[in-house]
Amino acid sequence: MGPAPGTPVRNAGWISAQVSDPVQGVVLALHVVYPTLAAAHPVQVGPYRIDAAMGAPVDGADLPLVLISHGTGGSSLTHRDLAIGLARAGRVVVLLEHAGNNRSDNSLEGTLANLENRPRHVRLAIDAILADSAIGPRLLDDSAVLIGHSMGGYTALAAAGGRAVAGAPESGQGQAVALSPDRRVKALVLLAPACGWFGAHGALAGVDVPILLRTAEHDALAHHLHAHLVTAGVRDPARVDFQVVPNAGHHSFQSPFPASMTRPGFPPSQDPAGFDRAAYQPILLAEIVAFLDRAA
Repeated sequence: MGPAPGTPVRNAGWISAQVSDPVQGVVLALHVVYPTLAAAHPVQVGPYRIDAAMGAPVDGADLPLVLISHGTGGSSLTHRDLAIGLARAGRVVVLLEHAGNNRSDNSLEGTLANLENRPRHVRLAIDAILADSAIGPRLLDDSAVLIGHSMGGYTALAAAGGRAVAGAPESGQGQAVALSPDRRVKALVLLAPACGWFGAHGALAGVDVPILLRTAEHDALAHHLHAHLVTAGVRDPARVDFQVVPNAGHHSFQSPFPASMTRPGFPPSQDPAGFDRAAYQPILLAEIVAFLDRAA
């Protein structure tokens, strides 16, 4: 059913922002997507065409905050459709680009520094949006949901209280990652998460929030063992809503790429034969919205 006659239609507002990370010595790029009653129009953001109201006023009060963390070598815009859908459903969404581990600069991939940087980026982004004079007063106080795809799944778990080890955690060897849990994190959505750094006994025992976990049947990058680490390792496994998406691939959780970027040589644009990524996106959005409503 659609909205009742006369009910204002919420669109997605969109602004771009920055936040400084003094530890890494970089400026992090953010996109903030939020509910608005202003008219949306097709606009170009990077290589993507989106429907949004650029710089429009925020609609609503006590709005839940959601932050999306992309995968390694990815982009803040790879989950743009999910962000727009969540904004239309009454959430404020921060799309964060991780410095040193994105499509333009992936120099920190595979490093201890990256494992430490990513969760700190999340904390800084939450701090920034809560302090924003236009959006901060519209938000629920000291509360955030983290959505992470692939390496973003690691990021979400680390920010929520996971204890990571770089090296070979399953053997008790390696170096502990310096992490500070953010108690404002109230729920997690993990999409094909990379979890190998949480293989040590008790590594996820400090994660005590509801979790929506989705993995792909045909995932060549995030082994299904990673999902087992979550379902068996968090404080209360009964709070994990876990499903394997039939016929999906590792990148199937991302927004579809335009035709100009869709080719076999660009793996993020590819899905297993017969999987319809565009048709799956509204299903994923509905599942996430329902989960967030339950977790509120």
